[in-house]
Amino acid sequence: NSMSCTGMATICNMGAEIGATTSIFPYNERMKNYLEATDRAGIAKVAGGYHSLLNSDQGCEYDEVIEINLSELKPLINGPFTPDLCTPISEVGARAEKEGWPTEIKVGLIGSCTNSSYEDMTRSASIARQAQSKGVEFKSLFTITPGSEQIRATIERDGIDKPLRDIGGMVLANACGPCIGQWDRQDVPKGEKNTIVTSYNRNFTGRNDANPNTHGFVASPEIVTALSLAGTLNFNPETDSLLDKDGNPFMLDTPYGDELPSNGFDPGEDTYQPPPADSSAVTVDVDPESNRLELLTPFAKWDGQDYNELQLLIKVKGKCTTDHISAAGPWLKFRGHLNNISNNFLITATNAENGEMNSIKSAITGDFGAVPATAREYKAAGIGWVVVGDENYGEGSSREHAALEPRHLGGKAIIVRSFARIHETNLKKQGMLPLTFADPADYNKVQPGDKISINGLTSFAPGVPLSCTLKHGDGTTDTFALNHTFNENQIGWFKAGSALNKMAEGK
Repeated sequence: NSMSCTGMATICNMGAEIGATTSIFPYNERMKNYLEATDRAGIAKVAGGYHSLLNSDQGCEYDEVIEINLSELKPLINGPFTPDLCTPISEVGARAEKEGWPTEIKVGLIGSCTNSSYEDMTRSASIARQAQSKGVEFKSLFTITPGSEQIRATIERDGIDKPLRDIGGMVLANACGPCIGQWDRQDVPKGEKNTIVTSYNRNFTGRNDANPNTHGFVASPEIVTALSLAGTLNFNPETDSLLDKDGNPFMLDTPYGDELPSNGFDPGEDTYQPPPADSSAVTVDVDPESNRLELLTPFAKWDGQDYNELQLLIKVKGKCTTDHISAAGPWLKFRGHLNNISNNFLITATNAENGEMNSIKSAITGDFGAVPATAREYKAAGIGWVVVGDENYGEGSSREHAALEPRHLGGKAIIVRSFARIHETNLKKQGMLPLTFADPADYNKVQPGDKISINGLTSFAPGVPLSCTLKHGDGTTDTFALNHTFNENQIGWFKAGSALNKMAEGK
């Protein structure tokens, strides 16, 4: 009850970043207030009537309980390169110097879908006003991305953006921009080692600017704003001072933000274009020469047989997020063209065989080449293939292309120590087999060039493990169990070739 509705939403959003299927808070007064402020009083009334169902059951038990005292919680910063590497703001400067992370902050970026509520923006603006009153501007470049047209219009109406602009900030379009890699960054050359600090939800390698040497850190909007005034990770706003225009030291007061606008939200410009009332005569024509759009064709149905001697495409070592599987940034222009966007498949994943990215050995030619090109080579030769992965494979965003691409390129199964469950379900929807080692140590048995057979599919059933046999290059074999989480409906997806295929069968 001490947190705003949008604050709770941010916490729930970030749960998915480390593999949670979902995160939830019980319904409370703060949620009611937010629903009413966003013209959803009817929903609030219904929710209030079912308040007992939207809270935990009396006497319920949990597998694990972690207590967090919000009064004792200190500001934190996460990164670089992952949203779950956490350091207190009071220690990050020293840690950066020890680890060799650049301490100069080149750019601070706040907003995006995650941390761009009215409360977030007003907190950052309160810091900007303090700096402005002292004649101080941002030392780092600074951008503001409103999370919606409503937020953009409301902060402009209430003058929330003005102090941020006045000390050097730039307001970007309320759209997926640098957060997802759509950023025409000009301040540093590609490949240069540098640090940025954002309030975005992800900071995986190359995520924001396609530069693998950009050290991306994640913090709250107010921390990003304060650090951007200092221009360095060696600044703790709770204890350290800035210098005003005359060189006198001053400290920032604790930021304050209004949870909801006192004058209500401004919906902004209505850009919705409704579809025609009768679309029966509408056809979709796509230029066959287009490299941005391509009509999808249904994936092939399962042939009813066990998978025999599939080729190992790559054994991935370590972290493999959906950004590693299907990179964002400049690739997003191909989101409507599955064949073209598939050229980013696993290009930043680490190959366990040689410790390199986008370099795997072809079982056909014996040469090392790019992952997508090798997958296409196998597909053209009629060879199905398998990816083997490590822990929490597919963490991060629920990126559908990360599941579409392996299916399109001829993949049959993804076998890992453990999955991020959203990605696991996405793979099922595309007719792939997401499987886990019953014994995670069996990951170590997989060798470069292995042929992989998956048996038990002819009697595929919920809760019944499948069997895997590895045929190594020296002729020896290893056999072990593979677990799955398919239910009856999902097995139907697999047999039909995809969830869409199954839906089409019902027409």
